[in-house]
Amino acid sequence: MEVFISLRSLAGLLLWALVPAPVQPATPPQRSGVTILYDAFGDRPGLSRDWGFAALVEYGGKRVLFDTGNNAHVFARNARALHVDLRSIDFVVVSHRHGDHTAGLNYLLQINPKVKIYVPKEGFGVFGAALPGSFFRTDSALPVRMRYFAGVPPEELRFGTAWPGANFTWVEGQTEVAPGFFLVSTVSKTPGTLELHELSLVIRTPRGLVVLVGCSHPGIQTILEATRGVGEHVHLIMGGLHLVNTPDPEIQRVVGSLDHDWQVDLIAPGHCTGEPAFAALQRAFGRRYRYAGLGTFVDLEEPE
Repeated sequence: MEVFISLRSLAGLLLWALVPAPVQPATPPQRSGVTILYDAFGDRPGLSRDWGFAALVEYGGKRVLFDTGNNAHVFARNARALHVDLRSIDFVVVSHRHGDHTAGLNYLLQINPKVKIYVPKEGFGVFGAALPGSFFRTDSALPVRMRYFAGVPPEELRFGTAWPGANFTWVEGQTEVAPGFFLVSTVSKTPGTLELHELSLVIRTPRGLVVLVGCSHPGIQTILEATRGVGEHVHLIMGGLHLVNTPDPEIQRVVGSLDHDWQVDLIAPGHCTGEPAFAALQRAFGRRYRYAGLGTFVDLEEPE
């Protein structure tokens, strides 16, 4: 059987063969760093300063939201201005129950309602809780109408939350939530925040630990002690150190401990660290101090 190809068809085939294949867009390189989405200081145009804290962590192929700020509208506006897609984050960490770290959940859950959110485990906490039905003392001599659950409590009591649809995972102790990503839970012993549970995010890197803190209510040294199960050397501390109203002698003690006792490589304080502590840390750490105001990207792989 003979096959005939017209000159027009042959010309078309030749032209098709000469057309270069479409170039696939290069995959943008993954960043390794922390972007400050919410804080009360900074000079980047287009962002709204407010008291509170939120940061986006990008490292090891993971995108993690740490805290959500004080106001859902401000949080949303800053995230959009910084071109942060909150629908594609891998998980969220909320350091503690205070409103200046949690209010942005109201916006986050509108656009990413199923995202996993790690929160501190607390009895009767704002993120919900569960206790055995036998947690209270009983008195069988009382009439049934005066007894809890008519004297027959359920095996478990679950308590409500302001975000009933959220995918909360309660954390206590130390938990590895992704390869190289750990949460450590500490408890405040300070009057005013007594018994407040706080989570810190710890990332194991080749240079040492990166420790991201929300407010450090239990004390930054207590938090660092809790990280020893992850690694011995702390490369970078970021976030709030809660020295905002601390007297100067105590600030100097904490700064000296971080610098000399813990030999922290880099410090990038924010939020409730306080202006006098910013100054003291900058003096002590010098070139090892990293500015971390609103909108700043702190590179976790910058050259030594």
